[in-house]
Amino acid sequence: MSQIELHPAQRDELECLENLMQFYLYELSEWLPLQLGRHGLFAIQPQAEYWRQPGTRPWLLRVDGELAGFAIVDEQVHFAEVQYNLAYFFVARRFRGHGVGSQAVAQLLAQLPGHWQIFHIEANPPARAFWARVIPALSQDAYSRHPITADGYPCTLYKFNTLALPGQ
Repeated sequence: MSQIELHPAQRDELECLENLMQFYLYELSEWLPLQLGRHGLFAIQPQAEYWRQPGTRPWLLRVDGELAGFAIVDEQVHFAEVQYNLAYFFVARRFRGHGVGSQAVAQLLAQLPGHWQIFHIEANPPARAFWARVIPALSQDAYSRHPITADGYPCTLYKFNTLALPGQ
């Protein structure tokens, strides 16, 4: 069985996160009209200010010590009672379908117990299927779904409280 580790990213790992963001955007470009810049990279807004925000928490995902993805939690929430927003979540393709993503999310929720929101764009079928499977399992079916719009795109937002779950 593979060892799946999600650890908080350090300052010297932020460049790694921004590099991984290129793969994240590449994946999204299948469903969103994202364009490559003239140097062959997706345009990413400078993130220095984002990383400095106290509520922004970047994480790196490793499988058996190998870099496999990332998660970024922030406080850009849609409901007053929500503490945590899973802003970005990415698992490299070769690690998908083996439980890596669901185990990484479970680790994240265990490390940051509280009120969560997680959303995905509706146009992304793999994300839609993943979250529809993972959220009910990790929340023990104690969640709500809300249609929202993000940057003009229809999304589904899941809201749940890990503090209310047995064993937390």
